[in-house]
Amino acid sequence: MNISVNRLLVPTLSGDGQSKKPHHIAYTDWGDPRNPHVVICVHGLSRNCRDFDYLAQALQADCRVICVDVVGRGQSDWLEHAHDYDYYPLYLSDAMSLITHLQSQYQEKITLDWVGISMGGLIGMILAIQPNQPVTIHKLILSDIGPLIPAIALKRIADYVGKDPRFNSFEEFKQYMQVISVSFGPLTEAQWKHMAIHSVREYPDGTYGFRYDPRIAVSFKEHKITDIDLWAQWDQLATPTLVLRGVESDILSAETAAQMQLRGAKAQIVELPGIGHAPMLMDDHQIKIVRDFILK
Repeated sequence: MNISVNRLLVPTLSGDGQSKKPHHIAYTDWGDPRNPHVVICVHGLSRNCRDFDYLAQALQADCRVICVDVVGRGQSDWLEHAHDYDYYPLYLSDAMSLITHLQSQYQEKITLDWVGISMGGLIGMILAIQPNQPVTIHKLILSDIGPLIPAIALKRIADYVGKDPRFNSFEEFKQYMQVISVSFGPLTEAQWKHMAIHSVREYPDGTYGFRYDPRIAVSFKEHKITDIDLWAQWDQLATPTLVLRGVESDILSAETAAQMQLRGAKAQIVELPGIGHAPMLMDDHQIKIVRDFILK
């Protein structure tokens, strides 16, 4: 397993115009660092980069795979000011800093593919339509996210993100994580354990909690929860796009997925039965779908 864990210091963009101290984002780096075919993988709202270990292992012989912890999650720094989590250009800036850093390691232009689960897919989608990018996104893979996110689904997420529960044992933590993550679909015991190990934080008092800043939920608290409508952005997207949709998803409806095939990127849609939000790209079937799209 050819993997290293790195940290990159990046500027902190802020909506209030104040100068903020920079922060580190952490990422795992798989495969041959000289391989110019680079795949960046970005996780969902409260998850972390180690969700992609299974996919990265399957891709590393053919690609260099970079799996990043979004700021406030996993091994990345927490922001000093909670309201900065609510400023979406920060996430684009972090991504562009990472891409610029990676490109600087090569003599030639890299070929860049983007794999995003939920929030990670949204970042990729918006990034792909930005002018003057350091590197253009060559292919986009989205797990269970699209340009219309219903308020009812956002309310469900708001119910548990940012609660910061504590548990007396790792096993209790893992069981709770499985309960709130049941919509990920059938995962093996080894996969649940892998996710729990990389999602947990042990506190000095011996209790266990989640390894993310509970303040990432600030946008749910500070704004009225309404549908998120990004059709105007989707219609600008021309990048070849694959979308994996959990058939039971409340985030990406069948109607929205059908429109995504007709508009903008004219995405290829793969429906996955028995799964809600979101397919985690851990099982062999999902990995093969992603791998085939990237390598064909």
